[in-house]
Amino acid sequence: MTGEPLLVARGIRREFNLGGQRLEILRGVDLEIRPGEMMAIIGQSGSGKSTLLHILGTLDRPDGGTVEFEGRDLSRGDDTERSRFRNRHLGFVFQFHHLLPEFTAEENVMMPGLIAGRPREEVRGRARELLTEVGLAPRREHKPSELSGGEQQRVALARALFAQPRLVLADEPTGNLDPGTAGGLHELMYTLARRHRQAWIVVTHNELLAQMADIRGRLEHGRLELGDAPSPEGKLP
Repeated sequence: MTGEPLLVARGIRREFNLGGQRLEILRGVDLEIRPGEMMAIIGQSGSGKSTLLHILGTLDRPDGGTVEFEGRDLSRGDDTERSRFRNRHLGFVFQFHHLLPEFTAEENVMMPGLIAGRPREEVRGRARELLTEVGLAPRREHKPSELSGGEQQRVALARALFAQPRLVLADEPTGNLDPGTAGGLHELMYTLARRHRQAWIVVTHNELLAQMADIRGRLEHGRLELGDAPSPEGKLP
């Protein structure tokens, strides 16, 4: 991918005080990502992957370093400004789908638009468009309990894309899925990143799936080592 980076992080540091002991989680992490790129970050449990994702998504603040979105320093805003930024520009996908069990797939995807006060029919149309894009149009009237794990995560993915985010942050989005279903979901995410020129940063334990990304990073001892992923058979163009 070419062009200016969408998100740039420089020298990110984060530490926690546990029982009077200082624990350094991130020790000067640098990264950048452009529209349409997919970055996969791998590492052991407790290596700081989720902490890094939370900082990049303005859900947490670093103890040092900067995060810039199109040149804007995200650390400077107050909580209200950061929340407004997240709602306008970011999408989040988590390991657990967090769907509302009493609502249908379509209604779950509609929630961001309804909360924002957009007209109901406009919101419904957008939800149906997204469910079609993730391959779930025939299942839109089903509740989460009537969907498979992979289908539930596709609904969560559609919901995350409702506001057409510029950057999507995914924390172990396939961690609860079998390898075949996980592979299909990863391919869908890569396709969406290309189609909509969105930047995606995905945290995963699955190294085989991570190799499908444009950029792969390994987080160890608080430091992120980045490099272009190899081009295994099946990687999307």
